[in-house]
Amino acid sequence: MDIDSKIAVVTGASRGLGAALSSSLVDKGATVYGLSRNRANLADRRAKLGENFVPVPLDITDQTAVYSWVSETFSNLRSPDILINNAGTGHFGKIDELSLEQWHGMVNTNLNGLFYVTSQIVPFMKRKKDTCHIVNLGSILGKTGRAEGAAYCLTKYGVQGFSEALFRELRSEKIKVSCVNPGSIATHFFRDSGIEPHGN
Repeated sequence: MDIDSKIAVVTGASRGLGAALSSSLVDKGATVYGLSRNRANLADRRAKLGENFVPVPLDITDQTAVYSWVSETFSNLRSPDILINNAGTGHFGKIDELSLEQWHGMVNTNLNGLFYVTSQIVPFMKRKKDTCHIVNLGSILGKTGRAEGAAYCLTKYGVQGFSEALFRELRSEKIKVSCVNPGSIATHFFRDSGIEPHGN
């Protein structure tokens, strides 16, 4: 896909991998709507990337807010060519010690938020003449298990299954669906999830 002049939506865009993906897309000529709950980091992204990065302070777990934003922002004349579902959260610990807040946080962000955003953007993509692309960020833990990672693995296996089914559903609509399952990336994720990061 030629990225120049395309419209992209990137969730979790304010830091880490989402920020890097947003930067790369802008460098290639795309207009990026960057979604995140962190207003300050989004403002910093805007200052660095310029007017082709559109900061969108939005919690993707808020179904009403997501639906409203999509309907107010896009139309048949201007709609996304690319959706990168990057936002995610993780907590690791013994299953009988994991809090309900941690459980709900992972399910709501990694699965519900994924559905809220995708389900609202797909109708616009279906009406476009050119090929569109949805990229979902999974994890190596969506392919194999890890001790004290049952809840996180559940959500990432879910992302993998969601992506495979969506690929089959949308391939005839000229919408590509990919699932990327990275291993360790040097971002804030490990420290945020309670794991001390190291050089590997």
